[in-house]
Amino acid sequence: MQQKIRIKDIAAQTGVSIGTVDRVLHNRGHVSPDVRARVLKVMEEMGYEPNMMARSLANNKKTYRIAVILPDYRFDPYWEQPKEGVERAAETVGQYGAQIEFHFFPLFEPKSYLDILKNVVATAPDGVLIAPLFHDESMWLIQETTRLGIPKVMINTQIEGTDALSYIGQDSYQSGVLAGRLLNFGLNDGDHAMVLNLDREVPGARHLQAKQQGFKDFFDRVAPKNIGIHTAVFEAFDDPVQMKAWAVGQLENNPRLKGFFVTNSRAYKLVEALDDRLATQIKIVGFDLIEPNLRLLESNKIRFLINQNAWRQGYLGVHSLVHHLILRKEIPSQQYLPLDIIVRENASYYLKKSLESPFAML
Repeated sequence: MQQKIRIKDIAAQTGVSIGTVDRVLHNRGHVSPDVRARVLKVMEEMGYEPNMMARSLANNKKTYRIAVILPDYRFDPYWEQPKEGVERAAETVGQYGAQIEFHFFPLFEPKSYLDILKNVVATAPDGVLIAPLFHDESMWLIQETTRLGIPKVMINTQIEGTDALSYIGQDSYQSGVLAGRLLNFGLNDGDHAMVLNLDREVPGARHLQAKQQGFKDFFDRVAPKNIGIHTAVFEAFDDPVQMKAWAVGQLENNPRLKGFFVTNSRAYKLVEALDDRLATQIKIVGFDLIEPNLRLLESNKIRFLINQNAWRQGYLGVHSLVHHLILRKEIPSQQYLPLDIIVRENASYYLKKSLESPFAML
């Protein structure tokens, strides 16, 4: 086992005092350029890894305010998971001087969302963690934070071509490919499948388009099966009567429709609209380990769930901002999380893992 390199080892190798090495490490006090370069070179050659926590605590006399902007979890159980991930992260970064400030917006109200974004920017936070569900309004935030030099991290939904510090979440295209592969196990040649978005349609929702394209591309490559692909958006998913009428109508009008890929966490809404006979015959693939989905996974009315690691998105989002703001570490621009395949036999393992694993980064 390699012996840990200490500051005094660096000093001895460089021929300078421990105090000089300390000033180079913490970038304070006067050190001549040639001495600084020599110290840094020896650090690299010896493989020195500074104690970033001690270094940060020694230097950090400032409170770094991180604004977290998420949909209101009280109206959609999915959003409680990234919120809990942020809260767990907050417990680990408080000693760095990081302070988390939550801002929750109504899930289907872009105007209220924009109002919240404007209020957040007016407070001039040091960093922003956001789920940019509404594209145009989110672009306003991105442009304003860029102008003000405020770093931002996106989770859940990626807006490409921006200067965001990082995106953390799924690869939407690959999640569509994976959903197609899973659904394919239960389909026969000539069957039909539907990509179903139970949501209020958002124009330009690229992550949904990417999921649909990945799903279609998978079946275009499958031979010799010929699977008919449909896409649909149904906005009245919270009305059980309308949901049932729509779902039953789809199946009556197309007897070969044998599978659904629900593109968000609301697969349970579709299952609840079907009677027991239909629910056990139709193959359904959905997302996310929320209670109503897990209950239906256990009863085999949802065949597969794809875990988007929503808890981890929130956790890593906070840590990424702390790494950038306080520890001055480079952050990857894309942090794609694993697309875990959940069936009833392994669901308890993933639930336990999400509760226990600290995903330590610091």
